[in-house]
Amino acid sequence: MSLEKFISQAVSSWMSDDGPDSDIVLSSRIRFARNLDEFNFPTFFTNGEAEAVIDTIMERVNNSHIPNVEHLEMIKMDEIPQLQKRVLVEKHLISPHLAENGIHGACLLSENEEISIMINEEDHLRIQCLFPGFQLTEALKAANEIDDWMEEHVNYAFDEKFGYLTSCPTNAGTGLRASVMIHLPGLVMTQQMNRIVPAINQLGLVVRGIYGEGSEALGNIFQISNQITLGKSEEDIVEELKSVVGQIISQERSARDALAKTSNIQLEDRVFRSYGILANSRIIETKEAARCLSDLRLGIDMGYIQNISKSILNELMILTQPGFLQQYAGGPLRPNERDIRRAALIRERLKMETKEESGG
Repeated sequence: MSLEKFISQAVSSWMSDDGPDSDIVLSSRIRFARNLDEFNFPTFFTNGEAEAVIDTIMERVNNSHIPNVEHLEMIKMDEIPQLQKRVLVEKHLISPHLAENGIHGACLLSENEEISIMINEEDHLRIQCLFPGFQLTEALKAANEIDDWMEEHVNYAFDEKFGYLTSCPTNAGTGLRASVMIHLPGLVMTQQMNRIVPAINQLGLVVRGIYGEGSEALGNIFQISNQITLGKSEEDIVEELKSVVGQIISQERSARDALAKTSNIQLEDRVFRSYGILANSRIIETKEAARCLSDLRLGIDMGYIQNISKSILNELMILTQPGFLQQYAGGPLRPNERDIRRAALIRERLKMETKEESGG
């Protein structure tokens, strides 16, 4: 398969589409945790109950129409190979928990992959909307429409005092996790992140790596999300996160401006060195690729590099992950083989950009 065709099939809309403040915010996500009141929670249910949850949800979905959603495809975790599960995780469409433990789990996925409804993860339902750029309000609106529709067709586990009941008490209340994936090379280079992260935590938010809890912030990409779900409305949670992220965006732009004024030639040199590594390497590991891609994206955003799409960071941060590399290769690869394939894919992707620019 050609790389062009592979990318067209592999890249979700949040990776390739522009959104507000997309030079810094890569994506916005809203996720609701919900459970059905007639079944034990996934922590305690039987295999039969797990299948009954899937059957119940599918019956409701097939017999009605979710507003503004044209089609949802059912993917059962026990019917796809481990490699395809890994790809879905790398695209942020399912959680590692569902991929690793979801023998009796499933996912309902929209055609544009903005909507993902995980079934039998830590809770019976995880309703997720993933939008490009800084669009938390829009993602919340879309998620609320699906949640309202679902609540008309199934009975949620709900308590007047504690709100929506979840397997983990930290998700009770609204059951809402709002998050943004954000690229902060300026704040990292100016060594401000060590000060900012504790300040964010004090506001009831949490900063994690690219794949959430327990993951690294590869390529200066961080996830910022709410921790508190109980005692606040969904709108208040989102507005508080928007306010903090707005300030971080402003600080990141200021940091980039300061770097351009005080260290312009050094920054430009760093960008083009990373570009050279990406364009010419024959072997490259995940961390080095992420670092160089971050530099390249910064160079594009700051105007040092003109002929490459700024969506390249979104795309290649995903396409160069182990699952995608093996999917593109058509089978399992050893770690050193992945490093070789990663370098080749990046070189080919960059050549596609320069070819399009030259009109070839």
